[in-house]
Amino acid sequence: MQFPDDDNGKMLAAMADSGIDLSVALDVDFFLIFDDQRDAESALEALAQTDLDGELELNFSEEIEKWELIVCLNMVPTYDDLVAKEIELNTFAQEFDGMTDGWGVMQHQDGDDEFADDSEDGHSHTH
Repeated sequence: MQFPDDDNGKMLAAMADSGIDLSVALDVDFFLIFDDQRDAESALEALAQTDLDGELELNFSEEIEKWELIVCLNMVPTYDDLVAKEIELNTFAQEFDGMTDGWGVMQHQDGDDEFADDSEDGHSHTH
């Protein structure tokens, strides 16, 4: 498979190289970041009201000192769909003075379904 030469394309290529089947639906985490907790909470509530079919999680990232809203969507990770979803979420986040900060897929190891909650290892941020 050929991927465009940009952050999203490189990330998909890396995923394919690591043996992930990109033709099946995966849980993709999109990261939205906000400076202000109230903005982040408002965005979370607004997203929860939409027909977005996914899991939402809000936490404070010590690393970047911003509030991080994680939108976990189960989707087939095609380049076009990922780009479209990121644009859509970025437009949404901007209404709340936020922005998207890339996306990632948790690397599930065979037979290892337990992840430490504070582990950042599974996230690959695109910038």
